[in-house]
Amino acid sequence: MYDELKNKNLFNLDETIASSLIDSKDYPWEVLPEIAEYILFLGQKLDPEEYEKRGENIWIAKSATIADFATISGPCIIGKKTEVRPGAFIRGNAIVGENCVVGNSTELKNVILFNNVQVPHYNYVGDSILGFKSHMGAGSITSNVKSDKTLVNIYYKGERVHTGLKKMGAILGNYVEVGCNSVLNPGTVIGSNTNIYPLSSVRGFIPKGVIFKSRDNVVAKN
Repeated sequence: MYDELKNKNLFNLDETIASSLIDSKDYPWEVLPEIAEYILFLGQKLDPEEYEKRGENIWIAKSATIADFATISGPCIIGKKTEVRPGAFIRGNAIVGENCVVGNSTELKNVILFNNVQVPHYNYVGDSILGFKSHMGAGSITSNVKSDKTLVNIYYKGERVHTGLKKMGAILGNYVEVGCNSVLNPGTVIGSNTNIYPLSSVRGFIPKGVIFKSRDNVVAKN
């Protein structure tokens, strides 16, 4: 049921340090409430030759580059060869993979970023999972709370899938490209290899391998 929404069909689990957590759940929204506890569990097992513990429950790979004016709160894991640029704000409950870029004025909260994810310019990513090599253009954000503060549903092929969560942003499969200044509304799920046009407002499920131009203009890639 809802196969296109399942973790196994959205992500390459070889490309995240959080593979055991994600693999233990059918759907990505089931992962979000357990990120903090998982970081505390996993952090204790990281190789001290490769990761340094800084502050309270913050583990940073020794090969990562952290700018002096970045702000990082735990629990948090930052992977190998990742770059955290000046002005970045990581608020906690964040797993940032290897070879990622967290850019100027980008804010992360309760997220998993797979390896090679880029959120490089003025992005807000909260209560979300970004798959391998996904990229968010400048100014694009995940909106993680509905305006009426009710629980988040996912609109999937005419059905409402209940998440049971008050806060859920967006789920991006592998190789998703989000255009500049787009808003991914609460409960957005985007399949792998899909492109979102700049200035888009996106809601619900977007299938893999398409170009989203608007709600009424979604075309398959050639």
